[in-house]
Amino acid sequence: MQRRHDIDTLRFLAFGLVMVYHLGMAYVADWPWHLKSAHAAEWLQWPMRALNLWRLDLVFLVSGLALGLLMRREAPARALWRQRSARLLLPLAFGMAVVVPYQAYAQALAGGFIGPGFGAFLWRYAQGGPWPAGAFDGWQFGITWNHLWFLPYLWLYTSVLLLARRALAPLAPRFQALRGAGLLLVPLLPLVLWSLWLRPHFAPTHDLIKDWWLHAVYFTVFVYGWWIGTDAALWRELTRLRWWALGLAVVAFALHVALRTAWPSPPPWPRLLADAVSWWAIVAALGFAHRHLNRPWPWLGWARESVYPWYVLHQTLIIVALAWLMPLGLGPVAEPLLVLALTVLGCWSINDGLIRRVGWLRACFGLAPLWRRFPHVAPGADVRGLEER
Repeated sequence: MQRRHDIDTLRFLAFGLVMVYHLGMAYVADWPWHLKSAHAAEWLQWPMRALNLWRLDLVFLVSGLALGLLMRREAPARALWRQRSARLLLPLAFGMAVVVPYQAYAQALAGGFIGPGFGAFLWRYAQGGPWPAGAFDGWQFGITWNHLWFLPYLWLYTSVLLLARRALAPLAPRFQALRGAGLLLVPLLPLVLWSLWLRPHFAPTHDLIKDWWLHAVYFTVFVYGWWIGTDAALWRELTRLRWWALGLAVVAFALHVALRTAWPSPPPWPRLLADAVSWWAIVAALGFAHRHLNRPWPWLGWARESVYPWYVLHQTLIIVALAWLMPLGLGPVAEPLLVLALTVLGCWSINDGLIRRVGWLRACFGLAPLWRRFPHVAPGADVRGLEER
């Protein structure tokens, strides 16, 4: 099967948007986050919301696409489930134990809930607390997964889809047959229904158990990605509709902003417009990616293997950079640029200098064993100095 470079590139860019969004969370006024800069600005709220309406839906849809491609060339479903479980749950456990704790420490320290001393915090964190109420996100559980919530959600959806694949597979040809207005409107209907039925009762929590509205939305777009697959005719239609979808997404977002601004307690319409923005932005992203990004970029091999470790590392590195730079009193331009530069440098140096070269660390960050990267090298052989081309 010919590799789909546009899907690989879109996955890399989608996770890049997650990184940019988390950087913005430190600087957007009135939105709570783990650590907030003194340079928070109100004008960032609407650009951040424009990104927030579709960024994670796109990530889950691309994840569904990736699972579909794996199912076409990997082992049977049970073996694939075991592989995906190892790739998702081991990085979750490692991240919660090693990568995430500094985020909780910085948040609790900034809020005045604990005193300085990361070592003492780690000892207490390893024992599961207890913590003062509100010390950090997830304090009531003693430990937290913060931005790594995506991993158990993706594991859950993967497990459900693998169990239900025989029931869901016959619907794929119907989805792939959608054209024109049907492709722009029919997949939007379930998202609208979830907003009307579930959102009033289940606000977003990211606690896995009670997050039923987001589960419905994310699993729906995850299945959409699995259905889309590599059907050539559907991808041609996505490409043809890309400008229409982009224009509709822009108009829907403008109406969304107008309605939210006009009513302090708006009716359901802004939320339904937000669903429209999400689906139409996804259609536009898929269409533009297939039209312009389906080529073997020289850096794409590195990006495919680096996107997962960068995702696990980036938020902690953002908070470390903020903790170092905020006391220096830098301006509202220099500080975020330096935070971004330090985050990128940190992700690159830790990933390329350490994670990709050490076998057990590769497993802890969801990467394939070194012997699978280099099939001509026997398992257990010395692979130091080998680099992916």
